[in-house]
Amino acid sequence: MKLYDYWRSSSAWRVRIALHWKGIAFQRQAVSLLGSPAAGGARGGQQHDPSFTALSPLGQVPVLELDAAEAGTSPVRHLTQSLAILEYLEERYPQPPLLPPDRFLRAHARQLALMVVSGIQPLQNLTTIQHVKHQLGGDAAAWARHFVSRGLTALEAAAVGPTAGAFLVGDAVTFADVCLVPQLYAARRFAVGLDDFPTLLRAEAACAVLPAFIAAHADRQSDRPPSPGA
Repeated sequence: MKLYDYWRSSSAWRVRIALHWKGIAFQRQAVSLLGSPAAGGARGGQQHDPSFTALSPLGQVPVLELDAAEAGTSPVRHLTQSLAILEYLEERYPQPPLLPPDRFLRAHARQLALMVVSGIQPLQNLTTIQHVKHQLGGDAAAWARHFVSRGLTALEAAAVGPTAGAFLVGDAVTFADVCLVPQLYAARRFAVGLDDFPTLLRAEAACAVLPAFIAAHADRQSDRPPSPGA
């Protein structure tokens, strides 16, 4: 398998977690989302290259490439959209699971994941932020803080309760946690206060010590730029 990836993309990060969680060998293909002025300024980046949009028409990571043996067909096939990829991996490699055996809890885990995937992350992604800043002349950071804070408030309210445990849904990792961890990293980037989200922070802490989450962390990826002064 090959994963077209960007170190800080929360969408691609979710897929990295799942691949590591299930012990699936994969090759990373880094896609630089931040282009130089020569590549089109604020709108530049490899995600706009025709060779990439042929795989991902929205020009977004992740893209999971399935070789012929994996896909069961020739030539290779490609999947986009992180939750669709998570569902594919869960069906294809059911152990260790990322969804609970109980039907309601499976739906609840998907609900929480979708609150992040469709209700928070699109409002902070690079395309949205650049449009707010460059086309609308708005305060992109304030925009992101507003919508991320609003979304996390709703996520905390949906997660808290008897279905929560060490993780967002019971005492095992689910799609919900896979989506939560990258989202909280992004929240800190935008200086969103997290003190009002104890359920989310508890689940994040439980995930932080697990090998799959450690290996998938943005700061451990090969295309992460060096820290200033490093």
